[in-house]
Amino acid sequence: MKRNVGPTDRIVRLILGAVIVLIGAIFNSWWGLIGILVFLTGIIGWCGLYIPLGINTCKNKLPESTDSDQEKEP
Repeated sequence: MKRNVGPTDRIVRLILGAVIVLIGAIFNSWWGLIGILVFLTGIIGWCGLYIPLGINTCKNKLPESTDSDQEKEP
C-alpha cells in the first residue's frame, strides 16, 4: 500500500477521528465506529476511498536523477 494521505491530512484525521470517537462514546452512538475508521486512516496514512477518486495528498518527493547516475549504468 502506497501512502496517499499527507501530513496535514493525517493530523486532521487523527484529531477529527478522536473527536468523533469521543462524541460516539458520550452519546452511546454508532458514530464512534466511524471515528475509529477515520483515526486509523490517519495512523496508517492510507485511505481506500482516495484510490477510486484519484486523490493523493501525500507529496512524495523523488530525488532528481543526475548525470552521474546515468554514468553508473553497467
